[in-house]
Amino acid sequence: MKSTDLLTVGQVAERSGFAPSALHFYEREQLIAATRTTGNQRRYERSVLRRLAFIRAAQNVGLSLDEIRAAMATLPANRTPTKADWARLSRVWRQRLDDQIAALAAVRDGLQSCIGCGCLSLRRCALSNPQDRLAADGPGARYLPRAARVR
Repeated sequence: MKSTDLLTVGQVAERSGFAPSALHFYEREQLIAATRTTGNQRRYERSVLRRLAFIRAAQNVGLSLDEIRAAMATLPANRTPTKADWARLSRVWRQRLDDQIAALAAVRDGLQSCIGCGCLSLRRCALSNPQDRLAADGPGARYLPRAARVR
């Protein structure tokens, strides 16, 4: 590979939309790899752009860094995800998205009458959660679907 085939941090940041600090972080997390010049500057193969696009898409689905790492670990080392890889991995995420959509619809549909009970003592809560009995079940809005709760 010629050195002209390699991209600098700035070039990758510009092309991917990730900040240079994010690229360094993903490198430390072993999600992407860089080589070093004799002057110790990072250089990335062009294929890193596809791996970064994969990371961005997975983040948009709501995957955690650990889940992204696990998904990328199923790919052969230093190979970019192919269309078949993406199809295989995204099938697993479809149910997650369906759950998130259903949870958001439930929040939307109950928004005017209930906050899921956290409890801000709305009038309806006297019926749904008298004396804040859900407080014994733990913090947060206990009636919100699990997929709608902030992790």
